[in-house]
Amino acid sequence: MVEFSLPKNSRIRVGKTWPKPENAKDLREIRVYRYDPDGDETPRVDTYFIDAADCGPMLLDAIIKIKNEIDPTLTFRRSCREGICGSCAMNIDGTNTLACTKGLDEVKGVIKIYPLPHMPVVKDLVPDLTHFYAQHAEVQPYLKTETPTPEKEWRQSIEDRSKLDGLYECVMCACCSTSCPSYWWNGDRYLGPAALLHAYRWLIDSRDEATGERLDDLEDPFRLYRCHTIMNCAKTCPKGLNPAKAIAEIKKMMVERQV
Repeated sequence: MVEFSLPKNSRIRVGKTWPKPENAKDLREIRVYRYDPDGDETPRVDTYFIDAADCGPMLLDAIIKIKNEIDPTLTFRRSCREGICGSCAMNIDGTNTLACTKGLDEVKGVIKIYPLPHMPVVKDLVPDLTHFYAQHAEVQPYLKTETPTPEKEWRQSIEDRSKLDGLYECVMCACCSTSCPSYWWNGDRYLGPAALLHAYRWLIDSRDEATGERLDDLEDPFRLYRCHTIMNCAKTCPKGLNPAKAIAEIKKMMVERQV
């Protein structure tokens, strides 16, 4: 096995290597990013070993096993374990994804786990998503109408409802936005793939009556137009969605309303 080493100029240092489990049938090496802003000057990478034969099939199972049986100080988010809540988003083997839907057998060799990139770290694998959620709120992700509310429900045809497919499934895990170079560079002003996908979801909702207002809010050199169609967002989305396509459709709507 090649000895793990970090570049000399790296701000991340080599951390602790924990003992290997005895009589392991399927030994897996897992290197995990560790950082506590309140006590650590620089981040480190700790090395753990687990017996995959005595563990659940997903990466989240392995991380939980590490916390429960090896190192209780390891910090991460998780909730549903079903790919629905988006809580356990992290960078695994170089790709942003959900730990609960990434199989141990999908990663060959050493498993490397880091928090979502280019985000402030609260602790270890927990990124600070305050700004990300604030941008989501900026697109006003809820139905806006002027027509009096009907007695029972806002009706929608099957055809109009189908337009929302590929949009409403977003779980706000932030995998797409944190994989986008434009968001890394302009995240303070560019809304990013996730927020813009949600913006489009309401722009094309046949029940919504604020299309013009929503487009006016997005008409800005940075909020919408920093997207350069790099497509990282679509490649990394654990739900198989395509935020880049949604952003392109918003740009198309901007042009059409000026004709």
